[in-house]
Amino acid sequence: MNEFEILKRLLKEDRSIRRFDATRKISYEELEKLVELTRYCSSGRNLQPLRYRIVHTEEEREKVYPLLKWAGYLTDWDGPEPTERPVAYLVQCLDTKLAKNCLCDDGLQLQAITLGARSLGIGGCIIKAFNAPALKEELGLEEHYEPRYVLALGYPVELVELEDMSGSPDADYKYYRTTDGIHHVPKRILSELIL
Repeated sequence: MNEFEILKRLLKEDRSIRRFDATRKISYEELEKLVELTRYCSSGRNLQPLRYRIVHTEEEREKVYPLLKWAGYLTDWDGPEPTERPVAYLVQCLDTKLAKNCLCDDGLQLQAITLGARSLGIGGCIIKAFNAPALKEELGLEEHYEPRYVLALGYPVELVELEDMSGSPDADYKYYRTTDGIHHVPKRILSELIL
């Protein structure tokens, strides 16, 4: 398999995972390795203003979990059961002493981390819906660190399947879960993406 096909496979496998094996831990060193990947990402103005708070102890995970909102389209689901919760979090923060805007750095770095995680068999879910002031307080973040995203991590226990959306402009793009527990993610077809 050539490098392009390896990247394509990783991208297809790099789905938002919301249910994990809570018995399989991720070491602090593995989490550091994932954060290290961000050093090699492009950065607007090369400021590199993003920082990461690693959350891996049970005590801190218990503080973070209730501050998160899970899967907005799954309106009848309150989030993973205790046995399926993340075993670690990376809290991406903007260092406002360096910049007030991170431009596109946040997305570039999160994708690098999730691809790296996927290559290790780890799944992740990038979460934007969370109580930022409470998170900042619970983790003791200094005033100039602004939480941007929370990346939940763990070993997946759910299956996610991609499916082609119809070519219709009003096609349903919302992800959904079937009764067999499979999470389905509609994706626009290539011909729709090219003008």
